[in-house]
Amino acid sequence: MGKVRAAGGAAADDHEVVVHSGHLPAPSQFPATRAMLPAGEPRLAMASVSFDPVETSRRGKSSQRQATGERGRKPHRQVIDVAGLVVALGFGVSVGLAITAESRSQLSAPGGVAMFLGSLTGLSGTYLALVMVLLVSRIPAVERVVGQDRLLGWHRRLAPWPIVLIGAHAVLLTFGYAQAAHTGLFHEAGAIIGAYPDMITATIGLGLMMAIGILSIHALRKRLQRETWWLFHLFMYAALALSFPHELALGPSFVRHPLTQAVWSVAWAATAGLVLTYRFGLPIARSLRYRLEVAEVRPEGPGVVSVICRGRNLERLSISGGQFFEWRFLTRQMWWQAHPFSLSARPRPPYLRLTVKGLGDFSTAVAKLQPGTKVLIEGPYGAFTTSARRQAKVALIAGGIGVTAVRSLLEDLPRNSEPVVVLRASSAEGLVLAGEVTELVRHRRGRVHELVGPRDAVSLDDLAGLVPDLRQRDVFVSGREGFVLDVVDALARLGVPKASVHYEVYSL
Repeated sequence: MGKVRAAGGAAADDHEVVVHSGHLPAPSQFPATRAMLPAGEPRLAMASVSFDPVETSRRGKSSQRQATGERGRKPHRQVIDVAGLVVALGFGVSVGLAITAESRSQLSAPGGVAMFLGSLTGLSGTYLALVMVLLVSRIPAVERVVGQDRLLGWHRRLAPWPIVLIGAHAVLLTFGYAQAAHTGLFHEAGAIIGAYPDMITATIGLGLMMAIGILSIHALRKRLQRETWWLFHLFMYAALALSFPHELALGPSFVRHPLTQAVWSVAWAATAGLVLTYRFGLPIARSLRYRLEVAEVRPEGPGVVSVICRGRNLERLSISGGQFFEWRFLTRQMWWQAHPFSLSARPRPPYLRLTVKGLGDFSTAVAKLQPGTKVLIEGPYGAFTTSARRQAKVALIAGGIGVTAVRSLLEDLPRNSEPVVVLRASSAEGLVLAGEVTELVRHRRGRVHELVGPRDAVSLDDLAGLVPDLRQRDVFVSGREGFVLDVVDALARLGVPKASVHYEVYSL
């Protein structure tokens, strides 16, 4: 274990930073030392724009709110209960409409049972498709409570059901019509598509859904770049839009049922309105309001840069430490895609800072951005904030570039909160922003542990040795997906309550 004393005066006695190389020592080996930084690591030189953590720590709560806007609005957890109840009731209504639309005589007629099941699967699948879209519509009241990664997880688990049900709807109805007309299945399929209104567009919509469903199979999905998959995914909106008209024109639950037509039309319009508002309208409005552009690109470590953006009205930006934006940089190669990056510090009006490691084409291109590049933002998003706390004390665990969310979240912790921070990196150079984290922890009388070395040289089960009161703390975990899931599993083995573990993985 290597250690070196850092400058900082008497205040350095308030905390401890310990650097571990290789296997972790036993708890009794942790000495009470002054503030430590990795051996040979220089302090970051301050450039034209300062995000000095000491300045932030010395400001009072009221002055900080005045300088950077009120903290992100406190989430209302009852919103999820209400939303869940509304979704369940809506599903019940959609199924009920299919059941009440059929008479006994219709069921007993040739093809009647198949037509009934086709209507039932169609309404159920369509309703679940609307729910699937709503899960990723970025409704702020829901997103602040659940977090984007959990919503995306629900979206992925739900997605196969509407595709399967709508596919079954098409097959069952075709089979039912074929039975009623005493013709073959393929002959009837051609007749339906050619003779019935809006069936050509509905068939195109079904084809798009099936193609997206096939591409969503994990073995295929992992071969696609994030940007390519995102473009394919957008076609789901088109597929749903193409499918809707034929329901009103042909569905047994809709024909001669004006109230049902009105209810479903309102449901579709409301879903489309929420998507247009929160996925497109609000991001455009915020981008126009804040008018961000790149002011500086600053190297932080090997393959890591901080992008400092300048904007207007940032003192009105409501954001909490630990949250992230979807960033869209308006260059010829990057304008068409947006990627999630956490703020690596709370805003310093008129500046925002994100810190990015080059792991793919987009993040590597970020390092080449030129000052003056226009920036569009979507957000802020994320439930990885101090509002999620249930305990008085916290532990924060960051792997690699995951330090960005931890760095900004620390700013929202009160003085004397005694946080314990664990920073994990394969090399000392990978401990970006470690100096800033150290200063923030020092002013909160906490401890920092820096775990440096190969992945197989550090056991996550030793976290209990680093944080003896781990079970009595909320634990925030940030980093790449594999690291986060490994840490969450280790915390479960160590007996940390699931409700006390908070993390967010950014992925499609």
